[in-house]
Amino acid sequence: MNLQFAEEIIEGLSSTPKQLSSKWFYDKIGDGLFVKIMNMPEYYLTDAEYEIFSKQTSAILDEFEVNKSQLELYELGAGDGTKTIQLLKAMDPKNFTYHPIDISENALNQLQERLAKELPEVSVAPLQGEYFEVLESLSKNESKIILFLGSNLGNMHDDVAKQFIKQLAEQMQAGDKLLLGLDKMKSKAIILPAYNDKQGYTEAFNLNLLSRINSEFDADFNLAQFEHRPNYDEETGIASSALVSKCKQTVNIKSLDRTFEFEENESIQTEISRKYNLDILENVFSGSGLAIKKEFNDSRNYFMNVLLEKN
Repeated sequence: MNLQFAEEIIEGLSSTPKQLSSKWFYDKIGDGLFVKIMNMPEYYLTDAEYEIFSKQTSAILDEFEVNKSQLELYELGAGDGTKTIQLLKAMDPKNFTYHPIDISENALNQLQERLAKELPEVSVAPLQGEYFEVLESLSKNESKIILFLGSNLGNMHDDVAKQFIKQLAEQMQAGDKLLLGLDKMKSKAIILPAYNDKQGYTEAFNLNLLSRINSEFDADFNLAQFEHRPNYDEETGIASSALVSKCKQTVNIKSLDRTFEFEENESIQTEISRKYNLDILENVFSGSGLAIKKEFNDSRNYFMNVLLEKN
C-alpha cells in the first residue's frame, strides 16, 4: 500500500471542499492518457513548448553555457521526454548526465527505454520519487541545470509555488540555472478546450484517479456517477478541474476502513492550472535568490520558458 497516497486520500476526502492531488493521476493508465492529451489539437501547451525547444535550441543552450564545465541536468516530472530530447540531441553527451525525476516509475522506465534507442550515447540516471526527497539527497557542490516544464508549476497555488521555488533554490548553488515552462494568461476560448477535449481523454484522465483508488484501496467509486467539470477564470488566470457527484451517494474505501458521503453536485477538486504574466511571476520568485535571465516565447505568444539563475 502506498502510505502517502492513503494519507492524502483520507485527508483530502475529509476536507471541505473535498480534494485530491493531481500528482496521483499518474499510474500506467494515467501516463498513457496524458500522452494522448498532449497530442490533442486542443492541448496547445505541448505544441507551443515543443516549438520553443525545437526552434530556439541554440539560444537556450547558449544561455545554459553547457560547454563550460561538466554538469548534471535534472528534470522534474520528466514524463515521456519529448521536448527535452530536442535539447539532449544538441548537447555534447560527454558534458552532462541527464537525471529524469518522476513520481511514476512506469514513466521513468518508458523514458529510459526511449532514450536507449534514440540517444544511446547520453548518460541517463533516473531518480524515482517526490521532487524534494530526491533533490535534498543531491550534492549542492555540483553544477546543475534543473528543468521544470509543461506548466507543472501552474498546478500549485501561488503561495505553494512561491515556497516550492524557494525550496528549489535552496538546492542550488550560485550560477545554477532553472528553466521553467509556464502557460500564459489567455482567453477562455483558447484555454478551456485544452481541459475538456472532444475525445474525452481529459475526462478519462481525471476519472482514472477514482479508478486507481478503487483498484489500490478496494474502493467502490461508481465512475458513472461522477462528472468531469473544468473551469477557467480569465481575471485570476486560474484553470481548475473537479469531479462532481451527480447524486447523493456513499463511497466505501475498504482498505482504509473509511466511508465518505457525497451530496448531489458536491465536487472533488483535482487540479489547478495557473496561467501567468510577469507580475504574477515576480511575486512567485521574490525572496528566492533566483533572477530571470531570459524568456523564450512561442510564435503565438501562448507559452513561455523562463530561465532563472541562482545569485
